[in-house]
Amino acid sequence: MMRPSNDIPAVYLCRDPVDFRRGINGLAVLVEDTLRMNPFAEQLYIFCNRRRNQIKVLYWEANGFCLWQKRLEKSRFYWPRKSSEEVVTLTAQQLNWLLDGYDISRLQPHGKLCYTSVL
Repeated sequence: MMRPSNDIPAVYLCRDPVDFRRGINGLAVLVEDTLRMNPFAEQLYIFCNRRRNQIKVLYWEANGFCLWQKRLEKSRFYWPRKSSEEVVTLTAQQLNWLLDGYDISRLQPHGKLCYTSVL
């Protein structure tokens, strides 16, 4: 199974639907031209189709672009639409929740606890 690890520096979700006939080159141009971001940075860029039953993830890995896609057979992804921003910033954990079918706009994880002693 291929899933993003929780140590990914940044995940950016394009809020508006994208024409899924676009491949690696078209999505990389969209990241740079429309989203005004660097497609070569160590980040994930997430796109959804109009029906919200498919997601594409674009990222640069050392010497080339990678494109990962997931298609749901019956359900739809809960896509954040209420944000006024064109790009929504997520954590890798939130992306995994989105891929699992959770509505990330309503789901908040427990806070991280850091202790130095049990005494």
